Amino acid sequence: MSDELKIAVVGAGSPYTPELIEGLARFRDKLPVREIYLMDINERRLEIMLGFCRRFAKHLDYNVKIEATTDRKTAFKNADFINTQIRVGGNERRVFDEKIPLKYGIIGQETTGPGGFMKALRTIPVMMDIAKDVEKYSPDAWVVNYTNPTGLVTEALKKYTGVKMVGLCAGGMRPGFRVAEALSVDYQRVKYDYVGLNHMNFAFNFTVDGRPLTEEEFGKASELVGSVDVELIKKMGLMPSAYMQYYYHTSKKLKEFKEAKYTRGEEVLMLEKEIYDAYADPKQDTKPAALAKRGGGGYSEVALGVMKAIYNDEDRWLVVNVPNNGAIRMLPDDAVIETPCMINRAGIKPLAINNVPPTVWGLICAVKNYEQLAVEAAVKGDRDMALFALMAHPLVRDYDVAKPMLEELLEANKDYLPQFYK
Repeated sequence: MSDELKIAVVGAGSPYTPELIEGLARFRDKLPVREIYLMDINERRLEIMLGFCRRFAKHLDYNVKIEATTDRKTAFKNADFINTQIRVGGNERRVFDEKIPLKYGIIGQETTGPGGFMKALRTIPVMMDIAKDVEKYSPDAWVVNYTNPTGLVTEALKKYTGVKMVGLCAGGMRPGFRVAEALSVDYQRVKYDYVGLNHMNFAFNFTVDGRPLTEEEFGKASELVGSVDVELIKKMGLMPSAYMQYYYHTSKKLKEFKEAKYTRGEEVLMLEKEIYDAYADPKQDTKPAALAKRGGGGYSEVALGVMKAIYNDEDRWLVVNVPNNGAIRMLPDDAVIETPCMINRAGIKPLAINNVPPTVWGLICAVKNYEQLAVEAAVKGDRDMALFALMAHPLVRDYDVAKPMLEELLEANKDYLPQFYK
């Protein structure tokens, strides 16, 4: 690995790219970056982001070369880390993912259920193509993926390509953040066990400085989840991902989505105009206030943690998405899980998880079954496999619903699914 790093950012038109610039500036002593290449297929967004990131870096007194390109070879050649954060079809396709399932009485959500399934079908082939170019132009580079659904994307690339990669999500940090906030302690003092998949996970056995939390302290932290009934969390003794609301409060969420004036995708489309207008302002050299309304931030903390651990060969505990390799005995070794890992220059090693709580192992297995079928469907363009994947998903199951819904979803995404329309 180079003494001075080259970082590539694929999907750099994302409104979250400045978070990464900010983090790299903050840790410039640990990550001596020589140049950052912003890469995107949307030339307008790329131009806006290049201008803003250069102004932002100057504001941060961060002396680094920042360039933009639409060419993967230029971005990838001699890169040490390649951060991927693409959205195939943009938020326009997300709106279809949200609205079509609702017609069939099924929750439509960005990464969960049929919506997340369609995002995977659009995204996996593109990410595999990107991975092949990484192998071609910079085979020693680490792909640090934040493209959703990150668990399915990571599983596809680990199974079908040879890239070194890790899948990220800020969700693995949130249980510790909640405990830290509830108890007014530093986040680094909080430790916990963690089991599950991306956006389908649970944290438990919390300690602060090695001391287990009392029931009262756990309850106080659990109130910060917000989206799942606190009484249920206390009964389980497990702190769930916020996304568990779609499994544990399905009827309630379905009613809310049906009654909402706009889907979240439509809201984001309106917000992004405000965000990009701010980024395009030549006087703007700090992150715009509108970015806070967009949600989903915080990923740069995990990305930087991974890059620092690998570059500096320092042992670091982080929750990331990697192949299971025996960490959870009830799942296949090649199944990608979201799990605590020890990370250093030698690689990323999942830590064994003993005694998976019996209240949740069935749900985790069911969703992983769906995910593995979905990956195969995305890679092979197999309609039968796609149908089986939806039928395996706990939020769908019903063949009489899954079959017509799948056909409508595929047709609505036809331009982004060449593998299904050969």
